Amino acid sequence: MVSLICTLQSHQDDVNCCAFSGALLATCSADKSICVYSARDFSELPFSPLSGHGYGVHCCCFSACGQYLASCSTDATTVVWSMDTGEIEAVLEHPGRSPVRVCAFSPDSSFLVSGGSDGTIALWDFTSRTLRRTGAVTDTSIVACSFTPCGQLFITGSTYGDLRLWDLNMNHLHAEKNAHDLGVSCCQFAPQIMKGTDGCVQFRLASCGQDSLVKIWIVSLLSAAGIKMQLVHTLTGQSAPILSCAYSADGQMLVSGSVICSLQNEGVLLYTLNQHDRYVTACAFSPTAPLIATGSMDKTVNIWMLEDGSGAQGGFLSFENLFKLKSSGHSRLMVSEWSEEDVLAWLREEGLEAVIDMFKSNNIDGEELLSLTKETLSSELHIESLGLRSKVMKKIEELKMAPVSNGTPDEYLCPITREIMKDPVIAADGYSYEREAIESWINTKSRTSPMTNLPLQTTLLTPNRTLKMAILRWTTCQ
Repeated sequence: MVSLICTLQSHQDDVNCCAFSGALLATCSADKSICVYSARDFSELPFSPLSGHGYGVHCCCFSACGQYLASCSTDATTVVWSMDTGEIEAVLEHPGRSPVRVCAFSPDSSFLVSGGSDGTIALWDFTSRTLRRTGAVTDTSIVACSFTPCGQLFITGSTYGDLRLWDLNMNHLHAEKNAHDLGVSCCQFAPQIMKGTDGCVQFRLASCGQDSLVKIWIVSLLSAAGIKMQLVHTLTGQSAPILSCAYSADGQMLVSGSVICSLQNEGVLLYTLNQHDRYVTACAFSPTAPLIATGSMDKTVNIWMLEDGSGAQGGFLSFENLFKLKSSGHSRLMVSEWSEEDVLAWLREEGLEAVIDMFKSNNIDGEELLSLTKETLSSELHIESLGLRSKVMKKIEELKMAPVSNGTPDEYLCPITREIMKDPVIAADGYSYEREAIESWINTKSRTSPMTNLPLQTTLLTPNRTLKMAILRWTTCQ
């Protein structure tokens, strides 16, 4: 069940985009403004609305740390705003001074991509706020873009109807022509990296368009044959163009917006949301709470809460209950601080009783739990079943991705140590780690990714200065 909890009415014209960070919600409109709200009670921040664009604002998105918001406009600029002060940090002028229709951050915020009405694509180095590369698709407008969860590739969608995959050097890797008749409206990668049966890296992509369809694709990175893009689902049922789509943080749900807003799970329609008077132009999931925001041509933004089913008051997971659930038992500690007893308790909660004796006899604590691989599960813990080893590793990977409850933003924690990073660096898998931790991992773990268990293409580590500055700013305020 989904419940409407509030309606925001700050805009004077069509709402074009909604975006969540962990703590904030941003909305932008054809009225030239961006409104910023607290994601806790949806009160508008003192510095909102943000005014700086000369024409309507088409898109807005948060950096990974939530410290910055990017917005793009018909005025041919992408503006970077500080979410501490509401002040403009940078104005990025699009090549050729074309109206900018869409912008998106890479998962670690090292890069920002923007797409223009003349088909131009600009890739910006966000740390230095400088233009890194440009590309173009002729005779069309770029209206959609999304980075893969590894941050090494991004996809664009155009009014011509095609989807195109690019790398960070603006090499054109793959084109899915006529993906949507009459044009693509939106596209988004699911946050998870998958592994194909042949061991190749895969990503799940959702796209929607003027053909009233939502399509689900599997994008596979094949070592020899390059890129393969396969259509796996076509979701029908809408009678009008679908203007937006978005995945939930766990990749299990997809929301799409048209005349009505639909919530789906792997092609199964879960809910239809009917509170807007005109087209739903924007939709977004909160990354940290069971919330959805939808924006419309009726100038309003609706906030919806998803049913939890855990017995929370009224059948919904309130913010208070969300905090309480995450603050119980061993979850109060960072995983690296877990005792052996905490690890055993976690195994029971996850239904992994079959391996408890092996973990107990090997005295596995939290730090050792995070360092386990399929190989060590076999060679050191002597878990013979491949299926059981895979299940344990899946749960460990979920544990690494889970947010902690001590108030520290999860993106500030090293996935290996689960401690606040002092010198964050980006590895070849696209994730950020504490330099000392990932260097030690690479030297002792056969150069595989701690997050995906796939081989690292290179051991080169790139300083994540944007994240380091955000962590320093956050720690000084605590």
